[in-house]
Amino acid sequence: MTYEFLQHYWWFIVSLLGALLVFLLFVQGANSCLRSLGWTEEGKRLVINSTGRKWEFTFTTLVTFGGAFFASFPLFYSTSFGGAYWLWMIILFTFVLQAVSYEFQNKLGNFLGPRTFQFFLILNGLLGPLLLGGAVATFFEGSNFLIAKDNLVSSQLSTLNSQLEITPVISSWANASHGLDALLNPWVLIFGLAVMFLARTLGILYVINNVDDEDIRSRGSVRLIGAAVPFVILFVTYLVHLLLMDGYAVDANGTIVMEPNKYLHNLLDMWYILILLLIGVVLVLWGIAATIWKNSNQGIWYSGVGTVITVLCLLLVAGWNNTAYYPSTADLQSSLTLANSCSSEFTLRTMFYVSFFVPFVLAYIVYAWRAIDKKKLDKEEIRNDHAY
Repeated sequence: MTYEFLQHYWWFIVSLLGALLVFLLFVQGANSCLRSLGWTEEGKRLVINSTGRKWEFTFTTLVTFGGAFFASFPLFYSTSFGGAYWLWMIILFTFVLQAVSYEFQNKLGNFLGPRTFQFFLILNGLLGPLLLGGAVATFFEGSNFLIAKDNLVSSQLSTLNSQLEITPVISSWANASHGLDALLNPWVLIFGLAVMFLARTLGILYVINNVDDEDIRSRGSVRLIGAAVPFVILFVTYLVHLLLMDGYAVDANGTIVMEPNKYLHNLLDMWYILILLLIGVVLVLWGIAATIWKNSNQGIWYSGVGTVITVLCLLLVAGWNNTAYYPSTADLQSSLTLANSCSSEFTLRTMFYVSFFVPFVLAYIVYAWRAIDKKKLDKEEIRNDHAY
């Protein structure tokens, strides 16, 4: 169990958490379709209560994803979460709005009215996936930051108080936008929009499966086409761009160099990931097609598993096979790799054993999910039971 193995292992864990997070964005996707799916006030409550059963899974996975990144690759955490803080603050703020909206929209004394909080749910449903997708796209497109590791040990003598002043800042953003500049890159926007429409697609598939209401299911089948078609177009467009673009490779000396068709080479070199990627894409498309043409309500499971596999493969391609997973557009050699941004070998090795508990956590999630969904949600339940 070498240091290099541990670096690749923890990139796999982080990538898996990121893939699960993208799948769980079906909560945001369904909320963004709240008015077109629900239509009536009672229908809206059905959709809200359907996603309200699962929103904690998404929020918890987002926090776990960030925590795993912090523990295993702290330099990325300090660079992206610290430097691009406007981007991440907007993401987190919309998720906080989501949590508040579920709890307060129908509370007594709500002077803002239910529609205000429903608007917040829709806002989170649109901005959350769009900005998270944009953040993931920077793994390929790069971000505007600088790294100065020498500052860890640098110091300067203050002439004012004659005290030794340590300056431990090792990463900084190269402009004042602090992450929002990524949205000026059209390819970042294309990938972000692809994730947003994927979330809407998964959200509609989930509601069709979870809600026992023929009006909502019939409208969902129609709305599914309007979400799936833009997703497929945007995703295929970005995938072609990704395979043809120059990528950020790491040579034997750890120097970052530009390599033509780097991500295509990664897929060809790691052929098993290419096969998994194709399987994932086929599963996503099959879940959509089975719902539209066969009137199936099980499409969420095919497309959900396909989403996890596809996103996992894309993230592995971004970090494995001597690739800089967080490129710097301001200074090529500031780009982050698995080797130059990870925790110590002791930390990664200790966390390796801790990760053995992950299957038990996943088993509990599956158990809780099945218990929650033992009975399909219907109008009778939101009238007589605890409901948002």
